[in-house]
Amino acid sequence: MNGVFDLGGTDGLGPVVTEDDEPVFRAEWEKIAFSLFASCFRAGLFNIDSFRHGIEQMDPAEYLLSNYYEHWAHVAEHSGEKAGVIDPAELDRLTQFYLDNPDAPLPQREDPELLAFVDAAVTGGAPAARESDKVAVFSVGDTVTVAADSPTGHTRRARYVRGRTGVITGAHGTFIYPDSAGNGGPDAPEHLYTVRFTARELWGEETGDPNSVVYFDVWEPYLTLVTTETKE
Repeated sequence: MNGVFDLGGTDGLGPVVTEDDEPVFRAEWEKIAFSLFASCFRAGLFNIDSFRHGIEQMDPAEYLLSNYYEHWAHVAEHSGEKAGVIDPAELDRLTQFYLDNPDAPLPQREDPELLAFVDAAVTGGAPAARESDKVAVFSVGDTVTVAADSPTGHTRRARYVRGRTGVITGAHGTFIYPDSAGNGGPDAPEHLYTVRFTARELWGEETGDPNSVVYFDVWEPYLTLVTTETKE
């Protein structure tokens, strides 16, 4: 999606600060937000791509000023409201109750099947590969260019690779197509490739490190083959 959410290659955000012995979670509520993803996924509220698109529909200022797991909680809340499984008025009432009574015990629920699913999803993930009879258009070694237009809705075609040319280094078979699944459509599997871009191709001759490259996974509909005639 075109907006502040597409941060790859953005200048001015400062260095990435890393900490020694950084905790996995910084607050107890983050553990709950983490578990909400798998449980909401199991309930059919979203798939991985519509989950990402849900984050992209946050208010841009709120997105930039909130942390990682606040983004997750936002999608769980709004997807639940959209599906009719969360009553906004009840959520507001409970939120105020716990603000007024921070030591009150949280509601408890026993669901061994859900717990087993969450454990499996967290440790093993959910495979995105899908069978398809589509024949691959490209091969390892092909030189390709990423489409430069600006698509609407969810996409995994980051702005910083649009219009850039690279070489395919890996062909992985067919996977869920985010531009369909993330926008309410079917899985619509498409071939997925890893493309190698030089830093100078991405950032320009003056700012691109001549010794650096970036590998980016690209779905087939994003790509055009660079032929000999095109190069000339």
